[in-house]
Amino acid sequence: MTTPTALDRLGELVWSDALDAGAHSSAGYLDLLPPPSDQPQRVAQRAMNNPLVAAVYQGPWRWGQTVLYTGITPSAERRRAARALRLDAAHTLLDVACGPGNFTKYLGGQLSADGLAVGLDFSEPMLRRAVRTNIANGVGYLRADARTLPFDDGSFDAVCCFAALYLVPEPFKVLYEMLRVLRPGGRIAVMTSCTRGPRLVRSLSVKMAARNGLHGFDRDDITSVLWNSGFHDIEQEVRGISQFVSATKS
Repeated sequence: MTTPTALDRLGELVWSDALDAGAHSSAGYLDLLPPPSDQPQRVAQRAMNNPLVAAVYQGPWRWGQTVLYTGITPSAERRRAARALRLDAAHTLLDVACGPGNFTKYLGGQLSADGLAVGLDFSEPMLRRAVRTNIANGVGYLRADARTLPFDDGSFDAVCCFAALYLVPEPFKVLYEMLRVLRPGGRIAVMTSCTRGPRLVRSLSVKMAARNGLHGFDRDDITSVLWNSGFHDIEQEVRGISQFVSATKS
């Protein structure tokens, strides 16, 4: 009997109508979307769809971004993420806006031997890079719209999004979708932007970021959503212009 691959198992989680609408896996990941050229994009989104950015993202781009935003290295950030998600008790994980999969593969390695880690992104260059450099047993990649995650409620034991929620269109819609597909008792972890300083400075920085398709989150934006959604064990660490937030779904 043939052992199901990660893509086979991922396909079992995805809504059947999404699969029936022309899904394919010819590039090594499951693709549910039309070409990026068919979708409106702003500066930030175009950058993530650039093959040159995808080529350097896992190395100098991500390293510089992490150190600038958080003051810690990417390896330390991955370890912090694994601790916050409590992956020793998790079997399935969803990494939203996974980029080239450097977090997806690492976190997938912390799951049980038969666990499944799913990396989701909208960028073809990023996912092609993920398939080349960050594939492993129990790790599968999906091209889909994070604003309408193609999964049933409570499909995952852990859900995360690192250094990307401020890049996506309609970030709060994405956040609520992440909460929806997380099972009760599951853990969420998010690392994203955090505006600092007086109110006027924060307001100006948010407006400037928005012009380039970025979202500047206030310190209470993420935690308020979690609190109002009934989450508990909410923890927040603010470093530089970033915040790392984790919580448990009730």
